[in-house]
Amino acid sequence: MNEQQKPEPQNPQNQPQTQQGQAPQQQPKKHHSNRRYYNRKSFRPRPQEQSQQQQLPIQKVAFKKVSIVVPFLDEEESLRPLYNEIKKAIKGISSDYEIIFVDDGSKDKSLSVVKDLARFDNKIRYYSFQTNYGKSAALQVAFKNVTGDVVITMDADLQDDPSEIPNLLKKLEEGYDLVSGWKKKRYDPFLKKISSRFFNYITRVFSHVKIHDFNCGLKAYRKQVVQGINVYGELHRYIPVLAAWKGFSVSEIVVKHHPRRYGRTKFGITRFFKGFVDLITVIFTTRYIKRPMHLFGFFGFIAALAGIVINLFLTYELLFIKPHAPIANRPVFFLGILLIIVGVQFFAIGLLGEIMVHNFQREDEYVLKEKK
Repeated sequence: MNEQQKPEPQNPQNQPQTQQGQAPQQQPKKHHSNRRYYNRKSFRPRPQEQSQQQQLPIQKVAFKKVSIVVPFLDEEESLRPLYNEIKKAIKGISSDYEIIFVDDGSKDKSLSVVKDLARFDNKIRYYSFQTNYGKSAALQVAFKNVTGDVVITMDADLQDDPSEIPNLLKKLEEGYDLVSGWKKKRYDPFLKKISSRFFNYITRVFSHVKIHDFNCGLKAYRKQVVQGINVYGELHRYIPVLAAWKGFSVSEIVVKHHPRRYGRTKFGITRFFKGFVDLITVIFTTRYIKRPMHLFGFFGFIAALAGIVINLFLTYELLFIKPHAPIANRPVFFLGILLIIVGVQFFAIGLLGEIMVHNFQREDEYVLKEKK
């Protein structure tokens, strides 16, 4: 009997042979036309990956629990890679953690992705809005339900890098209450970068908060900060301003920024108009909400004083310079009267505001640092 032929060992580098001895078919090469900063791996790590992650050095932090808040809108492609990167970053610190996803009325399968992740990870919690209420509403809901003594916020579009979480916590340990990320090197369109710099400059001048990037989604807060501020409308851009007005210390660190890889940005050109309108709102609510007379009284005094000066000059001109020249048909005369009326109205608005503040004053509006 002929010896039975033993199959030749397959070389993983060689192509597999067919049973009929035909030439092996070459498999088509995969073209990676869309490189990503984040690998789209399964959200359940392999055993080898778990052992490698356990061998990484653990950064000891003074915080017992970290709450990571991720608001999102139609980001189904980004959520799994983002979750993987968050898990990788959070394993490098000694604190317990939770991940809170807030669905701002997504129309795609984003909520299904989060539910799928939550089945295998009990650290995940999620809230879903019936419709789109905005990023401020999503943050406010999360802020009222966090259980950690530190809160980290980041966007879900993969432009914020979760590996910056340990750096934010380290900066908080220096004694600051809020640490904001600064996207010093941005991967955004040219128009967006220029308008953002102008917007941040104006905000820095009027608010007197010396940071470079107010609208960066990557921020770290102590729990006292998120419990002491009220975020609504479009005021999420000015959280550092609101916190500084409450007496919290604010700082910033340079963070990594990545280009958007999936979908399109949710913010259009109208965001700049809304941003400047909201800046006026923030300035008023942070500086004059408890003292409206200081604002309206100032403008009222300026307007009334200008009107009185104009009319006094016209009176002097009528009595001593041009006694027979009529002033009733001169526009400057009506301007002086109008300014006096406007000044009186500003004073009246300020007085009404003071009455409302006095009647609706509440003790719980003041943030306590310590008590015994």
